[in-house]
Amino acid sequence: MTLLRIEDLHVHFPVRTGRFGGTPALVRAVDGVSLSVAENETLAVVGESGCGKSTTGNAVLGLAPVTAGRILFEGQDLAGLDARARQKAWREMQVVFQDPVSALNPRRTIAQSIAEPMIIHKWAAAKITARVNELMSLVGLNPDQRDRRPGALSGGQRQRVVIARALALNPKLVICDEPVSALDVSIQSQILNLLMRLQRELGLSYLFIAHDLSVVRHIADRVAVMYLGVVVEEGPALELFATPIHPYTEALLSAIPLPDPHMRDRRDRIVLEGDLPSPLEPPAGCPFVTRCPLAEDRCSQERPKLLAVNPSHKARCHVRVTNSN
Repeated sequence: MTLLRIEDLHVHFPVRTGRFGGTPALVRAVDGVSLSVAENETLAVVGESGCGKSTTGNAVLGLAPVTAGRILFEGQDLAGLDARARQKAWREMQVVFQDPVSALNPRRTIAQSIAEPMIIHKWAAAKITARVNELMSLVGLNPDQRDRRPGALSGGQRQRVVIARALALNPKLVICDEPVSALDVSIQSQILNLLMRLQRELGLSYLFIAHDLSVVRHIADRVAVMYLGVVVEEGPALELFATPIHPYTEALLSAIPLPDPHMRDRRDRIVLEGDLPSPLEPPAGCPFVTRCPLAEDRCSQERPKLLAVNPSHKARCHVRVTNSN
């Protein structure tokens, strides 16, 4: 069953360019994205900084304004709900932010931070205490840490606190916005293993936002690759890693660090040339045309559609998909 469905989402931010008040313009942060997340599934959204992946997650959470399109949670259009119903839906969608330092109030104890969502929703004090203890145990924190403050914890422990707080209200969907990128490599695997265990035990769904494909490889069921506000490829993780279709996906995969030096020497690294276009003035045709080694005349004139390569794998490329059909 589909838990979250995003249909043709646009998020545009008005800005002014130039001097003396400037000229009105629009930053097309998200420019027509359609995605879905099923129950107990992890959909990873990957791409370079500025591609619109975090803005997509923020739009789902109501933290970024939706210019056009629909966001449906359990079949209900969030924009069509009244305030009370929308609040109930958002209670079942929680977030784990990238930086646990800025995500936690340094003046509050660990127990107070975890309890915050329950206090907002007016849980009874005894129930809150029991739930905080349960959550700390669930994410691997010791009971004697409940009265410590974030500054007394390691980065991995702080992120466990953030995860515990996200689980406080028993959500169905957790949006993980770069949840391990601020952590040491040795700690990243621990947090990823924790997230995967919690998914199995609690039946969670994840919208996992990341730029590191080596991280995504371990946790994702499906992957959507974004570039300049649009999805350029989407498919099952194993298939996308084994047989990427879009040239941008190939370039991202070629940048994954390999521990074996002999394999690194044999691999052809794809180095993209050209400049990343501005979301203020995206190309009229394919958004990747200014950096694509396969670009043809058609690519600069006509925007490619996201077409199916097979029933579960789609890509947006005139050369690799349109010409092959």
